[in-house]
Amino acid sequence: MNAPLQAPETGDISNSQAERPALTLLIAAPRGFCAGVDRAIEIVERAIQKYGAPVYVRHEIVHNRYVVDSLKEQGAVFVEELDEVPEGAPVVFSAHGVPKSVPAEAERREMIYVDATCPLVSKVHRQAERQIEKGRHIIFIGHAGHPEVIGTMGQVEEGEITLVETVADVEQLEFEPGIELSYLTQTTLSVDDTAEVIAALHERFPEIHGPKAEDICYATSNRQAAVKRIAPASDLVLVIGAPNSSNSLRLVEVAERLGTDARLIQRAEEIDPSWLDGVGTLGLTAGASAPEKLVREVVERISEWREVHEETIVAAEEKMVFKLPRELAD
Repeated sequence: MNAPLQAPETGDISNSQAERPALTLLIAAPRGFCAGVDRAIEIVERAIQKYGAPVYVRHEIVHNRYVVDSLKEQGAVFVEELDEVPEGAPVVFSAHGVPKSVPAEAERREMIYVDATCPLVSKVHRQAERQIEKGRHIIFIGHAGHPEVIGTMGQVEEGEITLVETVADVEQLEFEPGIELSYLTQTTLSVDDTAEVIAALHERFPEIHGPKAEDICYATSNRQAAVKRIAPASDLVLVIGAPNSSNSLRLVEVAERLGTDARLIQRAEEIDPSWLDGVGTLGLTAGASAPEKLVREVVERISEWREVHEETIVAAEEKMVFKLPRELAD
């Protein structure tokens, strides 16, 4: 644990420590951007530099409004489907991955496209293809409607993959006798919840095949581990992230599972000062799509009301870097 850092006082010097009660702020590490998000954002920025604005992006490149708005200012235009992209305009596919039909349609239209799918999501896509090649039916653990789930399920033919979200879903599964099964998972799930679902799968289908290494990505696991470090010592945990960000929502759930009140916020302006009533220790983290700038913004906001003493709680060190697509690597 790093030594506490005292935040600078704000406002007039007459604003004494007595007027701003002391608050211990436990900041989780790692937090915020992961290697896949860094890569996706850089892909959009380099595409704008190479092709000129506008560059179209199919779906939000990552689930964070601040990031999306920043890229819009640089010349990115966000759309949901390829039919919204004008002829001849370049398009980037989001970090969450897309069904095979999307690049196939882009090639049919002879579009310029760059795939920003996170390499760890692409790994799951390849695993899905290999399981089908081996004649196995895939049970996919994920959240219905999430772009990553749509993209992964779209790697195989309809009927070759079944989605489950919970242990209860596993209990409802029925397959023809003799069918060989395998399972894969979304990369941004709760580590603990997913372990329970996998255990239920093994109990119901003892011969089921799983991946050699878990599909939940290192960044998701590390951020959840960091929350597990700060939540037990905190009266409240704030998670910076978007309401449609799976990994951010899981961080809230991890804190709550440990008995700590937790709230998801997108920006510092959403914080109600009353939340800090009776709070002596506050935990703070950020989902993998939230930039560090938003973390500092929250710290500055809280410092307006409390005398903040920061401590960084480190659960893991991250040094992962993903290569850019060849067409943008120069």
